[in-house]
Order: sequence, then C-alpha cells, then structure tokens
Amino acid sequence: MYRFLLTRQWVSLTLIGLVLIPTMIELGFWQFHRHERRVEQNALIARNLDAKPVEITELTSPGHKVPRADYWLRTTATGTFDTSGEVVVRRRTDADERVGVHVLTPLVLRDGRVVMVNRGWVPSATDPRAFPEVPAPPKGTVTITGRLKADETTAASGIKDLAGLPPRQVMLINSGQQSKLLGKEVLGGYIELTGPKPADGKPETIPDPDHDSIGAHMAYAIQWWLFTAAVPVGWVILVRREIRDRRAAAEAEAAKSAAKEPEEPKEPATA
Repeated sequence: MYRFLLTRQWVSLTLIGLVLIPTMIELGFWQFHRHERRVEQNALIARNLDAKPVEITELTSPGHKVPRADYWLRTTATGTFDTSGEVVVRRRTDADERVGVHVLTPLVLRDGRVVMVNRGWVPSATDPRAFPEVPAPPKGTVTITGRLKADETTAASGIKDLAGLPPRQVMLINSGQQSKLLGKEVLGGYIELTGPKPADGKPETIPDPDHDSIGAHMAYAIQWWLFTAAVPVGWVILVRREIRDRRAAAEAEAAKSAAKEPEEPKEPATA
C-alpha cells in the first residue's frame, strides 16, 4: 500500500520537505536572535540615556574606537565652535523622513583637541553641489550636551563613501577623515547634540533613538516555526489522502470488473 512513496513524485516531495524543515527552523532562530538583539539594544539605549553626563575627554581620545557599551552615553564638552572646518553629511533624513543633510561642526576643546559635533538636520541646497544654508552655532566658549556616537564606516552603516564630492560635503561621520581634513587631533567618535537647542529650531536636533518598540521579529520567529510544524503534518495528510484515493480507485476498479464478468448459465429445469 505504501509502495507509492518510492515513486519519483513522492521521493521529490519528501526531499523538499526534509530540506524545508531545517531551513525554516534556522530562519525562526534568526528572527528570534534579532528580537533578542533589539531587546538588548533598547535596554542599552535606555540605560545610557538615563546615565549622568560624563565629560567627553573621559570617554574618548584621538583614534579611540567607541565600544558598543558606550553608544548613546550622555556627555558634555566645553569649547569653541570652528565653522571654518564645518561640513555637511549628505543624504540624511529628519524625523519626517525628508532628505537633507546633517551639520557637522568641530568643537575645539580647551586643550586644542577637537570633537566633531552633529548639530542636526537642515534641508539640502537646491543645487546638490552647493553648500546649503546652515545656521551659525553659538559664538565664544560654550558647554554642550549630547549623545556619544561611534565613527561611521561603510561596513557598519552600508553607506558608500563616495569620492569626488563637492567641497565641505561628506558621506560619513568619521573622526579619522575629519582629522585629516582639519590637520588636528580629533577625538574618536562624535557628539550628537541635544543641548543647548537653537532658539529657532534650526538645525533640527536629532531626536532620541527609539527604545520602546521591539518590532515584529518574535512574531516572525513563531511564524517560521509554525510553518516548520506544518510540513510533516501536511506530508501525513497528503499520504493519507493518497492512500484513500488509491483504495477508492481500487474498489471502483474491482466493482467495474465484477460488473463485466458473465453470469454462469443456469441448468435447465427437469420434468
């Protein structure tokens, strides 16, 4: 009765099922691990945003690679903005998903070293090769607060570092690049400005990172695992249906054969 399982059709169907099961299990765990990373990141953001601000020179130094544990730490810095070294970072969006640029301004510290400050978002110029209109930063010595961020790289961000850009325009926020452009020591990473906020709201300061949403990764993981369970269940249902159909066909064929058999002649009645 089960010899049909050795046919090409059923062998192929079974092999496909055997391939799908581990694949979908792995996809489920992939989504589950993404869920775990999202929960962990949310906890890190919340913890670092609630931490007491730390002076920037205690968190980083020239050439320092900001570790993940320090992302979004609140920090302070005192110095003077140097607009002569100001650049804009292309293809950045604001809270409403409008495409513009981020304003990256060097803050010269008391010891002469520099930390790059992302002052926020402004619209791009009408001519993409022109430098946009950028509001001036506060003059004189200022103390700012912000969030510590790591240097951006193509590998980490997926943003291509294009060559041949117009003057004072960059694709990535990277302290190493800025150190070469400025000819000064630049602290590793950069500050995402939170205060003092400009009176007219320009540039638009970058809002706190989202750390409340956990996304749908757990739902996707459960979905993949349900699909995994459905494969053997579906295979059994198909096998049972095939057996039922084959039995029904066999019974119909037997009935058809019986109907075609000639009746045996009856013996003549005797007087």
